[in-house]
Amino acid sequence: MKSYKTKKIGDKRYRCFFELTLSVIGGKWKPIILYKLAREGTLRFSDLRRQIREVTERMLSRQLRELEHDGLIHREVYKQVPPKVEYSLTKLGSALIPILLSLRQWGVAYEEYLGGDSLFLGEEYEPRDHPRSGGLSNEEVDAN
Repeated sequence: MKSYKTKKIGDKRYRCFFELTLSVIGGKWKPIILYKLAREGTLRFSDLRRQIREVTERMLSRQLRELEHDGLIHREVYKQVPPKVEYSLTKLGSALIPILLSLRQWGVAYEEYLGGDSLFLGEEYEPRDHPRSGGLSNEEVDAN
């Protein structure tokens, strides 16, 4: 197998495009944050925190800063008291949604493989079929 030289752009070091992509969306929380913003549209920090209960405030703040730095989300600060900050996907971030939906669909298939497809039924669990609400268009959902 051929070994490539390392490229460096800004703070990103990578040998292949897969490595570059994972440096931007890798980790436990970034794909979930992007997915929530795709479904809901614009969200405030407190909304994201409420929807992703397991993430700490510090980690959510860090992940949001990194996603903003990488150009995937837009942070809008309103000059008012108390301060109001909203997050939304950029065009670049929106381009990742079909990929994230493919990953989600793989997760549905993997749950079935593990035998969990009949264990987690009810409103308290995410439905297996993709909900058609929020910021996702029917074309994005139907493409997967």
